[in-house]
Amino acid sequence: MASDFALSVPAELESALRLKAVQYFVTKRPWLDLYGINVKPVAPFGSVSRKPFVDPALIHRCLPDELLFEVFARMTPYDLGRAGCVCRKWRYTIRNPVFWRSACLKAWQLSGVVENYKVLQSRYEGSWRKMWLLRPRVRTDGLYVSRNTYIRAGVAEWKVTNPVHLVCYFRYMRFFPSGRFLYKNSSQKVKDVAKYMNFRASKAEGVFRGHYTLSDDQIEAAVLYPGMRPTVLRIRLRLRGTTAGANNRMDLLSLVTSGVNDNEVQNPDEEDILGVVEGWQDDESHNPDVPAVSHKRGMGPFVFIPFEEVETSVLNLPVEKMDYFVPG
Repeated sequence: MASDFALSVPAELESALRLKAVQYFVTKRPWLDLYGINVKPVAPFGSVSRKPFVDPALIHRCLPDELLFEVFARMTPYDLGRAGCVCRKWRYTIRNPVFWRSACLKAWQLSGVVENYKVLQSRYEGSWRKMWLLRPRVRTDGLYVSRNTYIRAGVAEWKVTNPVHLVCYFRYMRFFPSGRFLYKNSSQKVKDVAKYMNFRASKAEGVFRGHYTLSDDQIEAAVLYPGMRPTVLRIRLRLRGTTAGANNRMDLLSLVTSGVNDNEVQNPDEEDILGVVEGWQDDESHNPDVPAVSHKRGMGPFVFIPFEEVETSVLNLPVEKMDYFVPG
């Protein structure tokens, strides 16, 4: 028997209350509406696969596919990677091998076109994009920086304290696809050095030119210090990356200074100094006044910094705020 105090709820109100309660348990998922919708990539202009297709996105309705293709063709590989995160259509379009082929041939132009095609087929299954991500390469869109510190004893004052100084200096390297690079040792910060790391810089600014070769992940480089006693700096490096395709770290394997004869170097600015010292032993020197020295200090790894990040890099921090840096 029902109680006299039972509350009778109309059927319409009960269904409305139940619907309102369900809203707290059912989460709205608008992305479920995308299921079953096929997004077509942008086909190259003039391709037989091009068919009229109405895209709901405003940018795709206003910008023709051939213009979008031309925009992607003028992007750097790292900008292409960022653009691929915008939508599925851009992601599929950017996988076009045309973009990655030009990037690979430019990055490994020293190997030659024929050698690059052989490597493509033998190691990377004919995929230019896979070759770009997995094959070690030297990045040319920024600077490789090695931060080194050491402790130097100071002058004692009043025989009470023995002060010490933490000295910080940097090694800078900028590579070019042509096989040349710029080298500089300085205590200046990254944002100050990046301004004149180019071939227009003079030797008064401490920027020296050299040549390098890349074999797998090994880099052989040499730079000449001209003067009364010409000295060549031989550098051996190993490329690696924190993620696939990053190539943002270089381990310094050896650093050797040796003397060279004046007859071996006729034109210091244009001479391929790497070809002169090729095959030399680590303890070999062609000038008795400049013995060969294998350096063991200042061997910190190089960290890559893109040009757009030189102003905000943590390597600009003074020693008081960052006494030690772990590149990872």
